[in-house]
Amino acid sequence: MLSLVIPIFNEEKLVDELVKRTISSIESFIEDYEVIFVDDGSTDHSLEKILLWQKMNNHIKILSLSKNFGHQAAYTAGLEYSKGDLVAMMDGDLQDPPELLAEMYKKICEESYDVVSGKRIGRKGKNRRDHYAVLFHLLFKHIGEIKNMENSGNYSMMKREAVDALLSMKEKVRYLPGLRAFIGFRQGYVEFVRDNRFKGKPKMSIRKLFVLAADAIFSFSRFPVRFCLILGLIGTLVFMCAGIYVLIAKIYGFAVIGWSSTLLSIYFLGSIQLVFLGILGEYVYRNYKESQNRPVYFVKKFFDGGPEK
Repeated sequence: MLSLVIPIFNEEKLVDELVKRTISSIESFIEDYEVIFVDDGSTDHSLEKILLWQKMNNHIKILSLSKNFGHQAAYTAGLEYSKGDLVAMMDGDLQDPPELLAEMYKKICEESYDVVSGKRIGRKGKNRRDHYAVLFHLLFKHIGEIKNMENSGNYSMMKREAVDALLSMKEKVRYLPGLRAFIGFRQGYVEFVRDNRFKGKPKMSIRKLFVLAADAIFSFSRFPVRFCLILGLIGTLVFMCAGIYVLIAKIYGFAVIGWSSTLLSIYFLGSIQLVFLGILGEYVYRNYKESQNRPVYFVKKFFDGGPEK
């Protein structure tokens, strides 16, 4: 059986098109399937619309969360409720074309891959968010400790063994594309050109995208700590040289006049310390979140086509 997990947040304008294209795509290559829509605390009529579709197709399951826990938490909830031998993840804004699922399924069944991810090679239309995404993947490619995940997002299909391995990692600050690459197994890619959003406005704001990027960098890279070390070493060398210069100047009687250099030195060192504190604070915050051990999400109701749970 194939399980497809789709998180939804205030997508009433495109729910009908999403369901039509998704069901049509899945039924073109497999009969035994379930589509798990995770309603991540929607405040519009998204849930009601999906419930209407469920009455016409009992393959549709709906997981309603108690509030908006975020994109990665919604995916985690859907993965934990999935029952299929194969499990796919797909965004609910139709930027990930559902028609690509057939190619992922073929790659897993015929080429014995355990994980197949969608790899973006372009996009229809351009906007500022695309530039940010390109910069992030370029940066992460050079500083991240996980390779071969450039331009890969959440869109993917996995065998049950890979899903179980992914779910065995219980960290609260989650970046699923990184965790998916970290588990290993035999991984492949399907290249595609990402579509524009079908309708409505993006639910991931620029701020949320930057937070997600920070989660990825702090979770899968030692670069922030190394940056502190390198900056500290540079500062030490600079002021050792400056100290030697001042000492020689005093000996030969041409000491630097005024307090400008002293003030600049104090400001420079203070700035370095603030950068260090900010980076260390990010690590402390993430460790604090892990130590709280709070659940990643809470389920309000699960609609599986039968009695409500």
